[in-house]
Amino acid sequence: MNNASPRNRSRRLDAALYLFVLPALVAVAVFCYAPAISAVYHSFFRWSGSSETQFIGLDNFRRLLGDSVLWQSFLTLAILAAANVFKLIPSIALAVLIHRVKSERLQYFYRVLVVLPMMVPSLVVLFVWKGFFDTNSGALNSFLESSGLMNLLCHIDTFLGWSIFKMGQSPAWLGQPDLIIPSLILWGFPWIGAVGVLMYLAGLQSIGTEVYEAADIDGVNGWQKFFHIELPLILTQVRVTLTLLIIGTLQGFGLPLLLLGENGGPAGRGMIPGLWMYNKAFFAGEFGYACAIGILIFAVILLLTTINNRFVRVKK
Repeated sequence: MNNASPRNRSRRLDAALYLFVLPALVAVAVFCYAPAISAVYHSFFRWSGSSETQFIGLDNFRRLLGDSVLWQSFLTLAILAAANVFKLIPSIALAVLIHRVKSERLQYFYRVLVVLPMMVPSLVVLFVWKGFFDTNSGALNSFLESSGLMNLLCHIDTFLGWSIFKMGQSPAWLGQPDLIIPSLILWGFPWIGAVGVLMYLAGLQSIGTEVYEAADIDGVNGWQKFFHIELPLILTQVRVTLTLLIIGTLQGFGLPLLLLGENGGPAGRGMIPGLWMYNKAFFAGEFGYACAIGILIFAVILLLTTINNRFVRVKK
């Protein structure tokens, strides 16, 4: 009787779990897999979003090969992706500095300060940055003028022949083609992500104290601790961050859309693949072609994620 009772309880628990798991799987199938399957299916059709479709086979994919705007957008995306990888450095550095604080109270206080900005809605942050780049009343131009850096930029421009910065004129950061990519790179300064910092801190806190004690006995300095102990042992977190970065950079288009519009700003210099897909779907009405672009983006994400997981390895 005693042996049967735990078995019955286990069966009832399994039955209860199935009651929750099955609806969850159905929801995933309906809201995640169904749209993805629909995108793959409609990529072989000329589809304007209505019920009328025309099967065209691989024409949408052949069209991708000759789409100069799309390939130029991938080049712009490569520049932004490289800049985003560089932007990981401040988060890693801050996580290491917080980890090395001896006082637990101060560590907790710094973690709270890092998390607080997450409470501000992302849309509000985007609008704040749009105002930051404003030509007439933006904080960026005001800072450059008051600090004298604008004159320095004008002298550098004259020397290098950029024809971007001119005396007595405030640069239009979102209105001049040559300044659009620098503006997108500058966005988010000082590039400290709360999620990234917390992930790196979790990895750093898993390092045993005996490792640091042995390093101190060997006379290892702070830089050597970072490059030979801390950085190698948080590569798991770095790899996860890089994966999320790859996915977010390739899929995202909200920032360029809000700052520059659906055409990527003047001369389309801020156009990225996700924004071009959005443009083709909701402004040109070419949903079938947009689905083909989406499949190409998925293939690039899969390739880069595989490369990341292959080469960013943890050696403990």
